Amino acid sequence: MNININDIKNGMTVIINGSLCQILDFQHVKPGKGPAFVRIKFKNLKTGSTLEETFNTNIKIEKAHVERLDMSYLYKQGDTYVFINNNDYSQLEINSSILEDKIKYLKENLNIEIVMHNSEIIDIILPEKVEYEVIETSDVTKGNTANNASKDATIETGYVVKVPLFISKGEKIIVSTKDGKYSSRA
Repeated sequence: MNININDIKNGMTVIINGSLCQILDFQHVKPGKGPAFVRIKFKNLKTGSTLEETFNTNIKIEKAHVERLDMSYLYKQGDTYVFINNNDYSQLEINSSILEDKIKYLKENLNIEIVMHNSEIIDIILPEKVEYEVIETSDVTKGNTANNASKDATIETGYVVKVPLFISKGEKIIVSTKDGKYSSRA
């Protein structure tokens, strides 16, 4: 489906120069002289690169049909991670190479969103913050009372997070999936 360049919105998935892209930001510019144009910042979903391009306001671009699936993580089987669709209970197996660094946040029953285009996974969206149990913490060095002192804590997925000194084994903490940092106690 083709849409006018003036009808784009942030987050929209479109096809630009034959590549599947997501609009990150756009700006309509009406200079004093000459025709108006649209400056678009977009992310190529295949390569992950971010680009900027300028388009005339009279062109049309192709809107890509993407499917968003609400899924829950079930278990790991070798190099494959198994998810279940929350609506129709069908299962989907995803190779670890597609999940990349998102693996460290996966725990049983974690709800995620999988974005697909033509039956191909193009993105996996994790919740912004997730609650985890601390299964191990490093010992505190005596006298280490500097401002913002922290120690290592291993969460239930095996990922190591820097936490404040008062966090201990067995506590539940909130971790940001954007940067992998401790957010707060649960």
